[in-house]
Amino acid sequence: MTRGFRLAAATGLHKGDRPYQQDQVMVLTHPRVAGCLLGVVADGMGGRSGGRKASDQVLMTARQLFARYKPGRDDANELLRQMLEDSHTVIKLTAISSEEEPHSTLAAFLMNPDGECAWIHAGDSRIYHFHNGRLVKRTKDHSYVQVLVDRGEIDEEEANEHPQGNILLGCLGMKSTPPPVDVHHIPRMQDGDVLLACSDGLWHYFTPEEMGGLLAAKPPREAVEMLVAEARRRARGTGDNLSLVVLKLEALPQEDEAALASEP
Repeated sequence: MTRGFRLAAATGLHKGDRPYQQDQVMVLTHPRVAGCLLGVVADGMGGRSGGRKASDQVLMTARQLFARYKPGRDDANELLRQMLEDSHTVIKLTAISSEEEPHSTLAAFLMNPDGECAWIHAGDSRIYHFHNGRLVKRTKDHSYVQVLVDRGEIDEEEANEHPQGNILLGCLGMKSTPPPVDVHHIPRMQDGDVLLACSDGLWHYFTPEEMGGLLAAKPPREAVEMLVAEARRRARGTGDNLSLVVLKLEALPQEDEAALASEP
């Protein structure tokens, strides 16, 4: 997987039209193994300090676990499960000590050097998998409106405008309900694949076709800047915090392929 391909990644973060930022986002390369990468989006909830504390805890937990992760020996799915469970525990402890009610979503993916990839999510932050601009798969929200969609009572377009669209049925930090554990495994990523993890402050304003087409046509950094700018325009002064991570697999130019092939 490390031969013939390169990884290009970018992140975006904007407070939208909110007075403060509760989202957090990061992309990490493994400290010891090239070609291993972790992307995380956390949409914090619970007031100015509570939501930010929750999303900070998610990123802190992710950094600590990823630093100890051993590609090729450790299981990516299990690492992501532990990230979710440990973050949930720490957020609940923070709620006790601070007398606040912090919560957070989670959308995280981990890619190994051989192209194997796993993702996990909780809440309504999403992960999209595109191939050459076409949607392959996306996560399903843990939300009230998603239940209505599953029942056939409303469609996706109506869900996007539903007045109770912000009601989550599962996320990190809930007192009475453990967070949902939705893990997805991709045996091998390919040239032309793109992963997008993002909060609802971004995906709310786009169709998958719009996002997939832009991500296929532009480098990750340029695509991120364009998505943020267009989300801000479409929000018309009512936008939420927004955050995103993009990972794109690109074929190496032919001259780089030849150089790699000539290496002993």
